[in-house]
Amino acid sequence: MIEIIFEIAVTVLFVWLFFKALKLTFKITWGITKFIAIVLFTIAIPALIVCLLFAGGAFLLLPLALIIGAVGLLKKCTL
Repeated sequence: MIEIIFEIAVTVLFVWLFFKALKLTFKITWGITKFIAIVLFTIAIPALIVCLLFAGGAFLLLPLALIIGAVGLLKKCTL
């Protein structure tokens, strides 16, 4: 009888440990994904601006700057 109770307790413990490890795995994966996204955006945005300038995209940057300025002004006014 004691063996059955011990076996059930160990099984419950291992199932609990499995789900804790699974939760930790998802947290680590999500953290690494956010880090990679931040690094890529940090590199991609300046590279995009430089490429637009060299490709004659200065005409495209002006409307983009106006839109960003308008959004910033609206955010500042709503606070």
